[in-house]
Amino acid sequence: MTQPIIISHYSDVLCVWAYVAQIRLDELMVQFGDKVKVNHIFIPLFGSTEKRIGDGWKDRGGFNGFSDHVVEVCEAFPHIDINPDVWKSCRPLTSASTHCFIKAVQLLEENAVIGDEAIEAFKGKTLVEEFVWRIRLAFFVNAEDISSYEVMSRIAQGLNINLSAVDEKLKSGEAIAALCRDAELKELHKIEGSPTYYLNGGRQKLYGNVGYKILEANVLELLQNKGGEVASWC
Repeated sequence: MTQPIIISHYSDVLCVWAYVAQIRLDELMVQFGDKVKVNHIFIPLFGSTEKRIGDGWKDRGGFNGFSDHVVEVCEAFPHIDINPDVWKSCRPLTSASTHCFIKAVQLLEENAVIGDEAIEAFKGKTLVEEFVWRIRLAFFVNAEDISSYEVMSRIAQGLNINLSAVDEKLKSGEAIAALCRDAELKELHKIEGSPTYYLNGGRQKLYGNVGYKILEANVLELLQNKGGEVASWC
């Protein structure tokens, strides 16, 4: 069987551009199926929201100004919903705790503690991918504090994810170790931001608000050239 094209997808769950672009990643997986494999890697762009937004947007209205910016971005993309009070009524302190919880769920998936199959009800997403999507919706649509263990636990329970098993990964240090590895990969591969699609050993690195046709063309090129070993001249 031909090996799938590996796409390393770097993102932060609090990044509005990753939220906007999720539909493109979903379409890639629907169109190409088992010809592609997506590795989800999480980077702490919002490791400290007080630093990134409170200080970074101090001269542009702080959290309220950033909220207006996020709402304006989302209004340009009718396929998504946005809460007009996002970053106003709810201001998560960090995305790092959320990423750590997600890494715990990923570890359970890798160890076959939870299923890796694509579930029809989730439109081809794995259980972990659906969990991440619901985390994003909880913040951007419901304005919930997704850095809170209670909020993450409720979302996980809604998907019948074993919370005791998740807690073991958190308590043992395995989840934070996996998250630290994600941070190392970000530095190693010089990832600039969220979302970033890293393909073909870094020969193809697509960052930001990249259109679906561009993503599709990059994957097709690799598929047609046996994983990119022979590049097209054109």
